[in-house]
Amino acid sequence: MRSIPDALAQGVPAISFEFFPPKDDAGEAALWETIRQLEKTRPTFVSVTYGAGGANRDRTIRVTERIANETTMTPMAHLTCVGHSVAELRNIIGHYANIRLRNILALRGDPQGGLDQPWVRHPEGLDHADELVALIRELGPFTVGVAAFPDRHPESPSLDHDADVLVRKAEAGAAFAITQFFFTREAYAALRDRVVARGCDLPIVPGLMPVTNVRQLARMTELSGQPVPAAVTERLQAVADDPAAVREVGVEIATELAQQLLAEGAPGIHFITMNRSPATLQVWENLGISAAQ
Repeated sequence: MRSIPDALAQGVPAISFEFFPPKDDAGEAALWETIRQLEKTRPTFVSVTYGAGGANRDRTIRVTERIANETTMTPMAHLTCVGHSVAELRNIIGHYANIRLRNILALRGDPQGGLDQPWVRHPEGLDHADELVALIRELGPFTVGVAAFPDRHPESPSLDHDADVLVRKAEAGAAFAITQFFFTREAYAALRDRVVARGCDLPIVPGLMPVTNVRQLARMTELSGQPVPAAVTERLQAVADDPAAVREVGVEIATELAQQLLAEGAPGIHFITMNRSPATLQVWENLGISAAQ
């Protein structure tokens, strides 16, 4: 399987897609239809999340393994500290090694019970993502990615603190970062510049989620801990009564931001697909680029 950091260093924008684990067999069948549609774009890599609070982890592992074995795509597995002892984490990492999966996104994860709950470490587990990065690196020749937060992590006291945390993850062995979704070029550039000012050259891939319905806006605010910018909500609310127009405007917003980020020097774009392909495919086509090969 390809090395994600090597692909990010090629100078060609890396295009990647993120899926979430389905809750049932019907959802898994629908996800595979999306995977097959997006496979045609020859993405640099794809990833499968753990779900909120570490839920659906068995499907995460199974879907990731199927992508590795049944597609031409390079999978990256998400792994969180949520609800896991170190022994359980070692077992999962060992399983990934056995199926020759070499790319892992190491995350602390959201608190069990939801973002409004306090973080509680497993009594025999880990407390921070940098600890998980170090554990993964100890156990094999893995390439490890981590999360970054242009709009501030919900539990962080400041943007400077977020930059400090990201640098610690790099020092623990992370080779690249993928951001939480956000909506402004300025937020990405400011995070990158804070990290560079700390003497760290970690590649940071921006994560984008095309908005396809107005109901998503409240959920996005909840997930990110930050309000969606007024410039975005006003454009979408102006066409709220026309679902097709909302989708069209959402694609326009995502395309514009992706173009700005690539012009800013971002090494690629990571699309959060919500297990659907049409909007993501449209943005990819609008960009007129091929993924790094």
